[in-house]
Parts: sequence; C-alpha cells; structure tokens
Amino acid sequence: MKSKLLIALLLTGCSASPGVPDAPPVIPAATPVHLKLIGINDFHGNLEGPSGKVMVGETSIEAGGIDYLAARIAEIQKYNPNTLVVGAGDMVGASPLISSLFHDEPTIEALNEAGLAITAVGNHEFDEGIDELERLKKGGCHPTDGCLDGDPFEGAKFEYLAANVTQKSDGKTVFPAYVVREFEGVKVGFIGLTLEGTPEIVDPSGIGTLDFADEAKTINSAAAELQAQGIEAIVVLLHEGGVPVSRDNPDGCEGISGPIIDIVKNTSKAVDIFVTGHTHQAYICTMDDRLVTSAKSYGQMLTEIDVELNRETKDVERASARNLVIDRVGAPKASVTTIVEKYAALVAPMANKQIGEITTDIPRESGDSGDSQMGRLIADIQLWATKPTDKGGAQIAFMNGGGVRGELHFAPTGKEAPGAVTFAEAHTVQPFGNSLVTMTLTGAQIHELLESQFGERTRIMHPSANFTYAWSESAPVGKKIDPASIKVDGKPIVAETEYRVTVNSYIAEGGDGYEILPRGTQRIGGPIDLDAFVAYFQANSPIAAPLKSRITKKP
Repeated sequence: MKSKLLIALLLTGCSASPGVPDAPPVIPAATPVHLKLIGINDFHGNLEGPSGKVMVGETSIEAGGIDYLAARIAEIQKYNPNTLVVGAGDMVGASPLISSLFHDEPTIEALNEAGLAITAVGNHEFDEGIDELERLKKGGCHPTDGCLDGDPFEGAKFEYLAANVTQKSDGKTVFPAYVVREFEGVKVGFIGLTLEGTPEIVDPSGIGTLDFADEAKTINSAAAELQAQGIEAIVVLLHEGGVPVSRDNPDGCEGISGPIIDIVKNTSKAVDIFVTGHTHQAYICTMDDRLVTSAKSYGQMLTEIDVELNRETKDVERASARNLVIDRVGAPKASVTTIVEKYAALVAPMANKQIGEITTDIPRESGDSGDSQMGRLIADIQLWATKPTDKGGAQIAFMNGGGVRGELHFAPTGKEAPGAVTFAEAHTVQPFGNSLVTMTLTGAQIHELLESQFGERTRIMHPSANFTYAWSESAPVGKKIDPASIKVDGKPIVAETEYRVTVNSYIAEGGDGYEILPRGTQRIGGPIDLDAFVAYFQANSPIAAPLKSRITKKP
C-alpha cells in the first residue's frame, strides 16, 4: 500500500525515486541556446542535381541531388534539436524538365520531405505569376493541366515570406513579412524578401497587380516591428546577393561586389544574420559586423550556420558558418529518392528523346566581350525560326543573357551517345516556354537598345551572327556604343531605317529592363523558344559551337 508521502509526491508531479531530481534542471543564464540554421538558395527544381561539377580549390566534385541534400540535412539535425532549414528564394522556376513539366509540384513535394521550414520568395517564384505561386503554397491541381501525375497536390508545408511584395490594391503583403520561431525560450524572427528589381526580370503579365519595395527599408520596418514585440534575434532571408572574386573557395568573401553590400550597410543593426541568394555564388562574409552567407545554387551546397542565443538579452551572441558540398557520398534519403524516381519515370519518355547532335561542348559562360557560345547559338536559332516571310520576318535576333539557363556537353550525361542532345538537355537550356516575337525597330532604337544594356548593372544580350558592334568599357553610360560599329549583314545600320528584330516574349514586354522593346511596332508572334530550339537541331545537326564573338569590347 502506498504511503501518504508517496501519494502526495505523485499528485504534485515529483518523484520519490532516489537520485532523480524533483524538477527540471536549471540551466545557467550564461549557457547560450545553440541554434543551427541550414541555408539553401536558388535550387531551381534540380531534383537530380545539375550535370556540372563544383570546384573547391583544385578539386572537381560531382554534387547535388535533392535526396543527397535531404540526407545531409537529416544528419545535421540529429545532433541539435534546435535546427531549422531556411531558404533564400528561387526554389522553383527555370527548372529541369523533371520538375517544370509538372509545374514544379515535384520540387515542392521533395522540399517538404527534405524539411524546408521557411523560405523567402525569389524572382523565379513569380515566373508563372502570383496566382500560380499561391497555388503552389495552398495546393490543388493546376487550373489548365490538372494533376499531371494522377495524384492530388497538397502544396508547400513550408512558409513563404515576402516582406517587400505587396498588392497594389490594398498595400498588403502577398505572403507574411516575417515569422517567429522559439528555441528554449528565446524567440527568433525571420524576415523574407526578394530583390526590388524583380519586375525587371519577371514576365510583367503575371505580377501586374504587385509592388516590389526597397529591400533595406523593408527590412528596417520589419525589424522594428519584431523589436517592438521583444524579439532581438533577427535573421533575414534575402533573394539578392553578391559576387566574390574567387569562385573556388566556398567559404571565401574576397573582393565581393554586388547589391548585398549596400543593402547590409543600410540595414538596422537589429539584424544579425543575412542568408542570401540570386547570384548563384558561394560565400561566407562578415559585412558591417553581420554574418552574410550564400550556398551557390541547384542544391550543390548548403550553408551550416551555428548561432548562439543569449538567454538573458534574447539576442544573437555569436554566429559562424561554413558551406558544405553535397558530394553524393553515403546513402540518399530514401523517402526523397522515391519522389524523384516517381517523376523521373513519368518524364523519361520525353526527356530521353534525342533531338540532334553537337560536335563539341557549347558552354554558357560569357567571354570578355559579354556574349557566350550558347547565347549566340540561341540567337541564331531564333533568327532561323523567324526568317523573312510575306508577313515581315526577322533580320536580326537578340537573346537576353539571363535567359540562357544551361549548356550542352559532348560527353554523355546519361545513356545517350557522345554528342547526342536530348529533349531534357534542350529544356535545361531553354526552360521558360517564352514565345518568339518579331517587331519593327528603327536603327536609332536599336542603338538605344544597345546602350540600355549598361547602367546600374550590365546585361549584355547575345546577337545573331549577322549583327556586330563594339562597345567601350571606359565610356560613360549612354555613350558606350560606337554607332559606326553597329552593322547588319556587314553594313552599318541607318538611324531612320526600319529593321525586323526577333526577341523572346519576356524581354519583348520590357523584362530585364529593356524599355525600348515594348515600343516596337508591327509585332508578329512566333513559335515557343524551346520548340524553335528543337526544330533547329532536328533540321541542322550536327551543330558546331559558334566560337566567334559578335561583340567587340574596347578599353
């Protein structure tokens, strides 16, 4: 029979067992709360990992794959229950066929299973417009294509944050500006946002109802709100970044440049950590006494961030970080592999279809003048697809650099023969599904268009083979181009003469800040860019790389 003492102890929740404390242990205030953040950015639906390798020093590493990324996340989480996976935007958009064919639903499902908790929106989240982004969050079948995999789509289990994206109608944010998470009694605020320039690099038709505000001002406003709630530990998830000089040191920050520098400088010291993206670079920096990180792109790296939270001040006491390469060593996470294999099997018949051949690698990296072999090839294809007809076809074509999303390798990336190009590889190069638009511009407008490539940021277009010009690096903005150097078919353009110019629908509507193109007249719609790419390869293979630049850069 239990004694009255034992009964009393049981009723009060205490233990009568020798050596067992009758209350939870008191943790000294001097002992910090250890928080682990895992940062990813610019995943772009690369479920299987990209074909390219990561250079770390002089070592080339095959990296990526969402199931290997998920396995590394799970391994890190085992050692600290206070672990949170966060993203800095562009989780979807410009995705390989395995994801994009299903409107990026596979990526959302895989990220759910991998444990993503919070992410900022990036510009590519808006590729198919705000309505489609809201569907990816809430779930439900695509309004046109339905559920292509035959299963219901439940949407994102993680939080989207968009502090600087508001509805024009009422000024309200389309997603929350921030969320708060608590770790052992210390609350941490996470503010998420995309770059202010998103409207310049997204199809305007899908975001016409939205405003995009200044990054630093938005962060300061949100941080002030969090502090008013007594929250001192603040992390920003920002889809904007920088570019370091060294590209082979994932933990380096040497000579970094880009918008992130001014954003951090103009942001309240209430912010402790910036997890950034957009530039597809890897870096670990200290800027203005704050930790700033980025984990490259495509799931080839993650950033492991160690944070010590002060239990008394409720603020960040210390923070450090390192970038880890997802090196495909060890076992992938099986539940995520199942998702990838499901969609790989569904897409395989289309993805593996050979469309043509190449004679050598065709890279996307731009040369010193600003154009690239792949960009030149796409411009040539677009001119070929919209050549003169009785309706007034093209004489010139331009391809925007940001729209060149991949390259082609002569060495096989799968079971195809050397030099073979598959539909999936073509889709990686041209994933957006933009239509081609042929319009009329005067010679003077073409000159103005070329000058508009230079300003706050340089965004050089790739011209077709019959178009050449020269620009000066030292000349002031607005006078970079030598008018006499602008030639079509070897002849100088004439300011008053009208020319037929083909571009994709994205920049035709002013995307990438090319404000002259919306003023083009006598517009004629053409094929989808990917369809033109495939048709060209089918008709002209084997394809050689266009090695010679059409642009001359002068001092």
